Amino acid sequence: MDWVTCAHSAACTGIARRPYGHCLAHLSHDELATVLAAMSPGHLLDLRGTTVSGDLLRRVMEAAQDRPGRARLERARFTGDVRLAGVTFQGDVSLDLARFERLASFFGARFEGNVSLAGARFLRELSFHGVHVRGHISLDHAVMSRDALFSQVVFERGLSCEGARFEGYATFDGAELRGAASFRGARFGRTLSFRKVSGSVGFDAARFAADAYLSATGRFSAARAHADGALDVAVQACGVDLRRVEVSGVTTLRLTDSQADLEGAVLRGPASVTGRGRSALTSLREVDAGHLALSGLDLSSCRFGGLANPSGVRLKECTFALTGRHMSLRWPMLRWFARRRVQPPDRVVHR
Repeated sequence: MDWVTCAHSAACTGIARRPYGHCLAHLSHDELATVLAAMSPGHLLDLRGTTVSGDLLRRVMEAAQDRPGRARLERARFTGDVRLAGVTFQGDVSLDLARFERLASFFGARFEGNVSLAGARFLRELSFHGVHVRGHISLDHAVMSRDALFSQVVFERGLSCEGARFEGYATFDGAELRGAASFRGARFGRTLSFRKVSGSVGFDAARFAADAYLSATGRFSAARAHADGALDVAVQACGVDLRRVEVSGVTTLRLTDSQADLEGAVLRGPASVTGRGRSALTSLREVDAGHLALSGLDLSSCRFGGLANPSGVRLKECTFALTGRHMSLRWPMLRWFARRRVQPPDRVVHR
């Protein structure tokens, strides 16, 4: 720790207040009143290493009129409910390695700078619903032990959740990610709902222990991700990277004016890829899928080498370079390729 700690006891890591030598939690009644009276909107809020009760947090926010400036809250321990609905933080906020033992609600809060919650631990529910962050926000290696709500958030300069653990239900429905979001190596213990999200996002090497419903615009990646349940992806105007993804449940990929690469994917349950507008698959090389349905896709530049189970592939209204037309095939792909080798092109039935 890079601050002078409280003299109350060796166990207290709270930053000492001059001239008292104690942290805010261990000041006398009169000393605390003096410190709070000196606070004002935009004032630096420094509670590093401090144990913060619900009452102390309420009094601090009242003193700052719900508009604190830069906030340094590294390693703070919040023992009561944290309710910061409608609070505006006017500077950067650091909550690295903070511990929230009860509800943590930032409902509708606004952050004018960057926010760091790296390594923070939330033992109960976390709500970021409707939060607006003008800077970058980090939850790298944070642990959300219960439900985590990020619906309707606006993150103007990106989100990083690399190595984070979401052990409860997590939702980002309706989130606006104006900068890219990264969940590289994140772990999701229960259902993840990531529907109607705008912006680019990466779930590379993520682990989904339950069903995951994902969406994006711009760019989407879940390369080398593992899904133990269903994986449902809907994207628009996206480049999609699903190389070497492994899915145990049902796989559903819906493309709108998008291109997807599934090279090396292992799809153990039923899988379908459907396209609307100008949508294409660029690679099915080394894909292992027992049941794969392709519909409405441009396959004219798709690579098929090493496709493990061509007999399990079904096609509907797909375009191939060899015909230049949409085709629906009632036979498995393996039989179709065999027939192509023995029949002239004009014997192919177009539908």
